[in-house]
Amino acid sequence: MLMWQSSSRLLSPEVFPCHVLLLPVHVNMAPPIPLLAVRGSDGTSLLCGPPQCGQDSSFQRDSRPSRCVTFSRDGTLFGWCNGQRVSVVKCDDGSVVSSLDLPKTALLEFSPLNNILVTWQPYTKTQDSPQGEANLQLWELPSGRLIKALYQKKVDSWCPSWSEDEKICVRSVNNELHFFENNDFNSIANKLHMQKVSDFALSPGAQPIKVAIYVPGSKGAPSFVRLYQYPALGGVSAALANKSFFKADKASMQWNRKASAILVTASTEVDKTGASYYGEQTLHYLGVNGETALVQLAKNGPIYDVAWSPNSTEFCVVYGFMPAKATVFNLKCDPVFDFGTGPRNAAYYSPQGHILVLAGFGNLRGQMEVWDVKKYKQVSKPQAPDATFFSWCPDGEHIVTATCSPRLRVSNGYKIWHYTGSVLHKQDAAAGSELWQVCWQSFPEGSFPERPIKYQAAPSELGTTQAAPTQAYRPPALRHLPATPSSKLHEDEPPQDLRAGLSGEKSLSKSALKNQRKREAKKAAKQDAKPDAEPTSVPAPVSNSQSEASSGDPEMDKKIKNLKKKLKAIEELKEQQMSGKVLQKNQLDKIQKEEQLLKELQELQIEQ
Repeated sequence: MLMWQSSSRLLSPEVFPCHVLLLPVHVNMAPPIPLLAVRGSDGTSLLCGPPQCGQDSSFQRDSRPSRCVTFSRDGTLFGWCNGQRVSVVKCDDGSVVSSLDLPKTALLEFSPLNNILVTWQPYTKTQDSPQGEANLQLWELPSGRLIKALYQKKVDSWCPSWSEDEKICVRSVNNELHFFENNDFNSIANKLHMQKVSDFALSPGAQPIKVAIYVPGSKGAPSFVRLYQYPALGGVSAALANKSFFKADKASMQWNRKASAILVTASTEVDKTGASYYGEQTLHYLGVNGETALVQLAKNGPIYDVAWSPNSTEFCVVYGFMPAKATVFNLKCDPVFDFGTGPRNAAYYSPQGHILVLAGFGNLRGQMEVWDVKKYKQVSKPQAPDATFFSWCPDGEHIVTATCSPRLRVSNGYKIWHYTGSVLHKQDAAAGSELWQVCWQSFPEGSFPERPIKYQAAPSELGTTQAAPTQAYRPPALRHLPATPSSKLHEDEPPQDLRAGLSGEKSLSKSALKNQRKREAKKAAKQDAKPDAEPTSVPAPVSNSQSEASSGDPEMDKKIKNLKKKLKAIEELKEQQMSGKVLQKNQLDKIQKEEQLLKELQELQIEQ
């Protein structure tokens, strides 16, 4: 950071009696330390992030259970509702900004520039007000003046969406979009009405603002998603892009950070083929330049997660029946890197975009794979059993995992990690208490620069939780025998960078592979063309599928063939026995006849 220092102390007033020089002084400002909000049955508190990981002294802990907590987008304000009041304080010194008497508030949100606080409470009807009370309220900060009270019965899409400069605000009302300008909620500046708009997504970033709408299909017509640029909202001709598709009961839309493209995950509640309990999902790409595509996935099954890289040029998809695949695609929807298969159902990019975590939470065992995205090299593989929540710290160096109620009501608590797998702080909920939520303080983009990636575990008193290599279970009766390859329920597929090494071959292009096959075929043809080729010293074994030398006696040939067939069946039974399979009595009797059959075969071959 560049600061200016007065030079009046350095120069005498006799030399410069009326002038003061300003000299630049470089001051290395330490990066801020993000706060972690913790909400549970014991109350609400703020924790300083690594390396301190202690209670924030400027915030007075609220011992009453809170219904909701939230940080403002720039991280300067913190708000919560404890069942009595809604309070807003400054994060740097804990001073109160506003306090509202709203005991029923269930959700809170700040506008991007902190000019408005939005509160929502469940919609109810009473005898005094049979129409119900306006349950969505917009409050001016810091004055606490009520700007507008609105009706919002459903909790889905409860909060209005603002552009980053707060010049445009969008709200879904009765299957149409209402646009407000400059926070004037007394007049609707524009409307978008089209059949039944089920969902929308406002683009991030600066002007011009774009909006994506989703309209579900009906009466045999397909569902579709369209992109518009405000204020041109007039029909298909004004749309920047349009993508229609069948098999969609609902859709989730995700803009990239640069607002140049959006990903749409269309899903059905029921898979009519019966292949999946989770229904069917398809992934679609729409660009503001009009390009659209269906993202082709290499494995059948559900789409568990889709995540944009912060660089806005790549996205990661976790998909397929377990063990699930994970693949990074570019903006042309071509695969860039395949992470193979594993127990995972989520993907999380670091805020700087240099690290990607593939994790398996919920009904999986909590394994995390930390990858260097630039080199596509694995950094660590820690494990967080029973974790129900994951979030990157804004510094891109640390993460938090938590086990929260009501998803799991036992073993509640949270851990703060370094991405190399070291546990820096651990806090378990007290006996009889529950942890409901943890969330990091937000920061403006660019607050934390990208740091070089470390591959050695960060020092920690709590150590690491790297997943130990597991081996297949072997029954006690077979543990004294040498291990044999056994069939797996699922064939694990290694990451793309390890496949060439496992197969012993280099990854070749199509043309190089074609030329290599031509050379091998030409070499084999030359070997076959030599008339005086000497036989090898060790004859190759003759399989049943190859032609065998005839003895001239058809009856003897038939006996030899039957004996070899029986001996082959005995070999297969012995392999099954070695792998742990319990054989039946008639199968064991066949194995005992092996010596007798070998002797008969030898006698027939001598006579031949």
